[in-house]
Amino acid sequence: MGIYIFTKKESVLKKVFANNVEFNPAGLTKHKPEDGSILYIDVSGLSDANIKTALTQLKKACKGTAQTNTRSSWGVIDAKGSIKDPAALFFDGASDYLGPAFFKISKTINPKRIKTASQWRSAISGSNGKEKAEIKNAKTAMGLPKTGVKLPSASLFPGWKDMQTGKTMPFYLMYCSLQGKTSLSARFGENAFAQIHQRFLAYLFKIFKDGEGLVWMDSGEDCLFLLPPKAKSAEVAIKACIRMLISAPLVTIEALSLVVPANFVFALHYGSLSYSPPSKTGTVVSDAVNFVFHLGAKKAEPGRLTISDEVPDNSIPRELEDCFVSAGEYEGRKIWHTKKFSYVKPWV
Repeated sequence: MGIYIFTKKESVLKKVFANNVEFNPAGLTKHKPEDGSILYIDVSGLSDANIKTALTQLKKACKGTAQTNTRSSWGVIDAKGSIKDPAALFFDGASDYLGPAFFKISKTINPKRIKTASQWRSAISGSNGKEKAEIKNAKTAMGLPKTGVKLPSASLFPGWKDMQTGKTMPFYLMYCSLQGKTSLSARFGENAFAQIHQRFLAYLFKIFKDGEGLVWMDSGEDCLFLLPPKAKSAEVAIKACIRMLISAPLVTIEALSLVVPANFVFALHYGSLSYSPPSKTGTVVSDAVNFVFHLGAKKAEPGRLTISDEVPDNSIPRELEDCFVSAGEYEGRKIWHTKKFSYVKPWV
């Protein structure tokens, strides 16, 4: 397995990587890696535009060609934290990310990490033949949620600032929680867990922002976001959740400062409710709210996004439909969830 690093700071990184690493071979655009190798690019000191260009070149080099039939893994070295959303790298196919947190606690990279990173592509790129057949059969037999529910006109939603208390209208409801093998609040104590939960909320707010997500209810252990009844809002939320699920180890360490295994529970539902501001939701009575909390807290599994069959047609982005399989029924409604993303070593 070849390890190739493209950097302007070879002398610094030689101390981090083992001796069997090759630095700056032939230039990134001309490099032809052998099958199974891993390429790292150091983005320190690059502008946002140059980082984007470099990552495009890196992915192209690792993809190989139909003639060579080679595929390589790739990772990013980002000691200064130049990349604003490291989790998005994994959604885009990255196998490793060495960010500021890594360099604070490590002087050298563990060879086992290199091996795990090089195997990451195959771990998340697909399932074995049997699982693929099961997914295909399930989709053919039952299909994705098709209930005839249509989204209303975009003008129905006036914006959160202009939403009137008591106004009844449909929303997407996204349940979110963070779970470990054992209770995180019991393991760390209530005060420490409260800080972790606040970081979790802040991260969710950031990734749901483009979908106009509103933190509507927060119990201190789980939370509920409201999203407008818009196709873009559903697309943003679903893609953001799947990004988090794929890169759960990275997000929990980098964004939540949590160094023990944990994963996320997401449940998406759609229904009408009488709106109240976030600070006055104690009086809300809604079947939709009750159901999504039951679905998220009692049925949905860590490491999956679960969706009820009452979401409007085409809520799931077409390119992600194959990620979902039937999860049976719950409280009289059919539900679907994402297939479980696996790691070379068990994460939770």
